[in-house]
Amino acid sequence: MISKPSRHCTVELQALPSRIGQVRRIVSAQLRYWHLDFLIDRAALGVTELLTNVHRHAEPDKLCTVEIELLLDRLTVSVRDNDPRLPVVQDAELFATCGRGLAMVAAVSESWGARPHEESGKVVWFTLPAHSEPVAAPKRSRYVTGHRPAARRRGRAEHAPARSAVAG
Repeated sequence: MISKPSRHCTVELQALPSRIGQVRRIVSAQLRYWHLDFLIDRAALGVTELLTNVHRHAEPDKLCTVEIELLLDRLTVSVRDNDPRLPVVQDAELFATCGRGLAMVAAVSESWGARPHEESGKVVWFTLPAHSEPVAAPKRSRYVTGHRPAARRRGRAEHAPARSAVAG
């Protein structure tokens, strides 16, 4: 028994820089409509990288089709173009300004791949799990390690030192 129906969205475009941003906004809006807001960042990054590859490498033209499909608990994003050459993940040099797109797609997705399509073309795709993982709420405590906050000890408001949320 299928608990959720398939949902599908297709966009055809020329993979030009101005259109890539438009498709990213379309994908984001579609995921909001499907109540999959938690997937927007990863899906937008992945589709941007795949469309950028079409823009940079596809021949004979930049015509492509983006499809997003939600089937049960899996979102699949695919880009089909008219170039039969399959992409290859390469190790980018340390200071290279390009060459990391497919590695990023692999890093943010559950799985990804490429396959030939019809006589002269290919499909590059990635999947994301479409079930939200519950995030544990942080424990709230009035006192840290048994001490009262400094502002309360002194009877006046003080600013806590700034802390970075970025590791490293």
